[in-house]
This record gives sequence, structure tokens and C-alpha cells, in this order.
Amino acid sequence: MNSPDIRLNPHLEAALQRVRTAAEQAAERAAEGMGMAALSAGQAKRRDVLLVTQMLFRKQQALFSNGFYQSLRRQLAANAAPVAVKAGEPMAKSAKSSTNWGELSLMDDDQVNAMVAADRIGLAIGHQCEWELREVESYIGNLAPDSERPEDRNPLRPQVIAQALLDGIQVVSDDSETRQILSDELTRSLAQEMRACYADIAGLLRSRGLRPQDLRVRGTASARAPGGPDTMNSAYGDLAPTRSGMPSMGGAWGGRGMAAAGSIGEVDPRMMDLLRRLAHMPAMPGASGAGAMQGDSAYGASGHFGGGGRMTGWDEDYGDPAWAGQLPPNLIHVHREELRQAASGNLDHMVIDVVGSLFDQILSDPKVPPQMARQIARLQLPVLRVALGDNSFFSSRKHPVRRFVNRIASLACAYDDFSEDPGKAFLALVRELVQEVANGDFDRMDLYETKLDELERFIGEQTSAALQAQGNAAELVERKETDLRLQQRYTQQLQAALAPITMPEFLRVFLAQIWSQAIVLAARDPKSPPERAERFRQFGRDIVLSVQPKAGSPQRQAFLASLPKLMTTLNEGLDLIRWPEAARKQFFGALLPAHADSLKGQALTPLEYNLLAKQLEGVFGCAPPSEKDLPAGGSVTVPAELDMGSRLSADEAKSLGLMNEAAVDWNGQVDIDLGAEAPLQSVDISIDGLPAVEDEAEPSSGGLLIDHLQLGFAYQMHTGDQWHKVRLAHISAGRSFFIFTQGHKHQETVTMTARMLRKLCESGRLRAFENAYLIERATARARKQLAALNSRH
Repeated sequence: MNSPDIRLNPHLEAALQRVRTAAEQAAERAAEGMGMAALSAGQAKRRDVLLVTQMLFRKQQALFSNGFYQSLRRQLAANAAPVAVKAGEPMAKSAKSSTNWGELSLMDDDQVNAMVAADRIGLAIGHQCEWELREVESYIGNLAPDSERPEDRNPLRPQVIAQALLDGIQVVSDDSETRQILSDELTRSLAQEMRACYADIAGLLRSRGLRPQDLRVRGTASARAPGGPDTMNSAYGDLAPTRSGMPSMGGAWGGRGMAAAGSIGEVDPRMMDLLRRLAHMPAMPGASGAGAMQGDSAYGASGHFGGGGRMTGWDEDYGDPAWAGQLPPNLIHVHREELRQAASGNLDHMVIDVVGSLFDQILSDPKVPPQMARQIARLQLPVLRVALGDNSFFSSRKHPVRRFVNRIASLACAYDDFSEDPGKAFLALVRELVQEVANGDFDRMDLYETKLDELERFIGEQTSAALQAQGNAAELVERKETDLRLQQRYTQQLQAALAPITMPEFLRVFLAQIWSQAIVLAARDPKSPPERAERFRQFGRDIVLSVQPKAGSPQRQAFLASLPKLMTTLNEGLDLIRWPEAARKQFFGALLPAHADSLKGQALTPLEYNLLAKQLEGVFGCAPPSEKDLPAGGSVTVPAELDMGSRLSADEAKSLGLMNEAAVDWNGQVDIDLGAEAPLQSVDISIDGLPAVEDEAEPSSGGLLIDHLQLGFAYQMHTGDQWHKVRLAHISAGRSFFIFTQGHKHQETVTMTARMLRKLCESGRLRAFENAYLIERATARARKQLAALNSRH
């Protein structure tokens, strides 16, 4: 039951109930754990004590849960008096709950022991859920504005939970040995439960419409002057809903400056100041960073980077002469000690070392051109800032900052020379984008999203211009694909219109699926005379009437007289769509008997004949659909068995560089590329102590690769007897045609239909140039480096 004289914010009350549930689950697990410990106890006395403690705790479990809950409420009321107060009493100044070790001389031994035990339990709980705690603090971490330490701003911090745990244990028993056993078992169980509990609390607050408080600049002690906004506002005011139903951004932060929307997590102000200072600090090349790489880092540097580095004016002419022949310095290693001093805890220390090790691998990656490595090196401090404030940087492959770094590296692999266009233009763009990030406000997530959009737009324009310079390949495949969309739409219209009309089934299928293509192409061909399209539509009417039974010699003679013209039009249309010879023979094999039977059967009456002719005129009298009739933004799904290459003329196929399926020896063995690396799995890029990678990697080979091809990326294609490096230059809107370019000085286009490309992917003849994105490769190598270092120690 809730205490009737204490009021808590409703959002905090909901979070408190979740903590209570976690404590009850931990109590149940602890009771079972004591039984298991008793069974494995080596001494009879120890076993008896554990069994007695388990029996006692089972009887008093409800009492423990109530004591735990009441202690939590009392602590929240004492630590946040402005919101949790006794009804009718004035609001008091918030009390500080952090342990004041300077007052030990005024306490007796029992009080000191209680403080030490609470602090030990709090550390055990916090160690298990550091990332989840940060997320909770981003929502309710500003509820203790008078606290100097950021970790004390969370009213549900582990130290508060630990004190409630001890208070609950005291209610159960007065025996010191029993309390110690309960403390050990409950601490172990609760530490495991609180990780999921904190994650659920963050989700709960998010679902209630609260916005993360870490989107704002964290104030310093000087900003919280007496009488300022912090002391005048409610300590829990940030959780109070506004009139619009959204939580207030005021409260404890009401008088402070606010960062623009889209910031990337919370980082200590001292760390942000240091990062910005280092980002703009010039340094002479050659200054050794070896000292910065010593110490207790388990993620030691590989040792081949120089020290120092300037973040402004790098690579102004595709290579700073001062850095000639040198790799860019790893600034995180160079300034490691300064960064660790500005960090707020062990977790931040680990992140600093991990990111430093990542850039060791990034800057020495053999697939990254040196010119691009210099640019990526300038992103060291922005990436570190993101990693410190946003744990999703490690767990999500789709994080904008990861994507920005990966996209730069992957696109760079497609260029063979950066001293002239198109590589020179791309390098200039990357330099400009990196300059804006490194010297700008790299505290904003939307900045990276914007730069990604600029990269995509540039690559699209550059590849389009390159194809236009070689001809009209992109326009041709888009036109062919539009023809296909129009044919499919017209096919659907004819199928519906011809359904109620009596005719042989083979003819109904032919007119709807085959002849519809001839009508559409005749209408869209600018070189075709207008009468051709009209004649093809008229053929649809005439071919149906030609198989109807004839009455008397006049009708038979008229049919025989019109038959040569009918067959001429038929062959003309089939030639236009290049219908295969085998299919033609099959169709004629059904049409000739139908014509023969029409000369023998019972003729239609004049009324029936006229009604049929009227129906057919209504079907084929209208023009086929045009581009304006297609749905906006619509795309076509090309059937897997459809060979789009057959719809191209010989000249069109030659101009596109269309790859013919017959030119590939599908039964031949694909040479093994000794330089290729195996694809990486999630376990290869997961580092102990950091959030595990949640989303799956994009395939670098196999049948699924066709759905993950990226414009401007480099791929390896096996044709003939060797591998060739190609660059994807165009994907048609309906993904029925894919245009690649190959060669440096004299580029050639290689066009593939979706069917052809899928066969290449499935047979292992097309794969990505990279086995994984840059950061994933760097993480895997850093993980191996860490394992090697640990094995030596």
C-alpha cells in the first residue's frame, strides 16, 4: 500500500512500481539461490545456516518487499521534498543524499558499517547496468539540481536502491549473520534484475511522452547560484506535463541555455570543452604520442602512429607536405591522459580506449586510400564525442555517425585516382563535409544526417553525368522499364475487359499478355507512324472475329482475302517485341486449327456478330495508357523469370554493354580470391563491456546482395577467368536494370538485367569489394588485438 501522506510525481510513481517488481523478483530468486547454495555447501554448519535463513526469508518475504518499498518512498520524499511532501506542508529544500564521508567522525560504528554496505551494494548494482542507468538519467537525471555529481541527480540511482535493500533486510531479521547472507544473495539477484528494470523504466518514461533531458547543456556549479532558477523551481518539475500534454522542458533547467534539438546524448561539460579545444589545437607533426599510449590501457595502440596533429587546414592540396610519408596521428592516443582525466567514470575510460583502438585500425586499413584516411582521421574527436554520449553508436549499424564514416570509406574504394576527376571532385566534397563536422557543431545528430544526404546527392549527380558523357544508357533503361510498367498496366486492363467475351482461351491470353506489348511499343516508338498503333489495336478486334464460325461462301471468301494482311500485321507486331521463335510456333500451332474450324461450324447470327464486334471495338478502340496514367512514384516488380534483355535490340544491347547470360560459363569454377576476407559475424564485432550489436549486417555476397546494392560502391565481378573491379553507376527505378562502369582512363558500361544480376550473386560471381563496412572491420581487428594483449598478460 502507498503511504497516504506522501505524494510523488505520477511518472516517478510508475517507475517506482517497476523497481518494486524488480525487488520482488530478486527476492524470489535469492530464496531459490540460498537453497542451491545450501545443497552445495561443504560444511554442515554452513548448510544449516543457509537453510534456516531461507526458511526465515520465505516466511518474511512479503515483509521484506514492503520494507524495501517504504524505504524507497521515504528516501524519495527526503531527497526531493519539493515534489514528494506531506500533504499540507510547505516545500522544503532538497536534501542531499550522497554519502558524506567527511562526517564519519560523528557516527557510531553501526552507521559507518551501514554506509559502507550501502555504497558497496550500490556499486555492484551500478556496475551491471551502466548504459541503462545513463538512459534513465537522460529522462530523470536532473531531478536533484543541487547535486554536484551527475550520478546523484537520478532519484532512482543504485545507492538509493541499495539503502532500500538494507532497510528491507533489517525488517526481516536482527541477526547479523542472517543479514549478511541475505545481503549477499539479494545483492547478487537484484544487480541482475536492475539492468532490465532500468531499461523498462526508460521505455516507460519515453512512452509517456517525456523527452530526454540530456538534449540540453549540463550546467556547472556556477550556474546554480543561490536564488537562481534551480532553487526556485521544483526539483521534479521536468516531469510535470505542460498544457499540451508534453513534459515541460523547464523545472530545474528553466533558466539555463538549451542546446538545439538533435543533440547526441549527455557528455560532461569538461569533456566537451576538452574535445572542442583539441579539435582546434594546432600541433607540429612528428611530436611523439608514445607516452600517451602507455599506461593501463588494454586497448593499446599498434605503435606506428606519430603524435600530435592539427584538425584545421589538413590536406589542403591532397596531402599536407608536413605529413608527407606519414599516416595521420591517432589523437585519442596522443591526448589519452587528458581525456581520461576529463571522463566521469570507468565506462568512459573504456570507451576512450576502444575508440582509440578503432582508429588505430581505421587509419591502417588497407582498403582505405591514404587521401581518404587523412579525412577520416579528422573525425576522431567527433566520433569519440558520440561514443561517450550515445551507446547506440556501438549497438546499431545504422547509427548516422557510423554510416557517415562507413559511407565515406566505401565510396572511396570505387575511385582509382584522386589526382583527377572524378576522384578529385569526390575528395574535395569529403574534405568540405569533414571540415564542417570537425570544426563545426559536432554535437548534433542532424548534422551527420545532412552530410549523408549531401554525399548521396553528389554520388547520384556524378554517376549520372558520367553515364550521360558515354551515351544515353540510363535514359534507355528507364524508358524500357517504363514500357514494361505500361505494358503490365495495359495487360491488366485487357484481362478485365476480355474476360466476359467468348473466344478461345489461348487467344485471350495472347492478346492480354503478348499483343498488349506490341500495342504499347507501337504507341511509344517516336519513329513509328501513328497509323501503326491504330492498326495493331484493330488487329486485336480482327483476330477475334477471324476465329468465329463463318456462314456461307461470301464470309469465307472475305476471311481468306483478309488473312494475308492479318498475318502480316501479326508478324510485324511479334517482330517488334522480339517474341521468341519457339513461342511463335506454339501460338501458330493453335491459331491455324482455330481458323480451319471457323470454316466448318455454325455461324453467328447477324445480331450476335454485331454485338461481338461492338464489344471488341470498345476494348481495342481506346489508346493504351501513357506515362501520365501511371501512379506517381510507382515501381514495377520484374518477375524473376522475365528476361528484360530480350526486349532490347541488338544495337541497344551493344550501346548498353549488356551482359549476355550465354557468355558466362555457369558450370565453370569461380577462382578463389586469396585477398578476400571472410564476412564478419555479430560475435566478431562485439566487445565485452559495450552494448552488443543488435541489427544484422548487410550481406557482402550471395543471393541477398542484390537487395543491398549501393549506388557508387565498388564490387568484384567474375567474368571469363578473372575478377574485375566494377562500380555501380545506375539502378533503374523498378530495379530491373543495373548499370556498372569499369576501367579508369577509358570507362566502359556493363549493364545487367535483374535476372542476370541475381544469377551472378547466387553463383558467387558478384560480391562487395569490402567484406564488411569500415567500422565493423576495425572493431573486429581491435577485438583480436585486445584478445592478444589479454593472452600476454
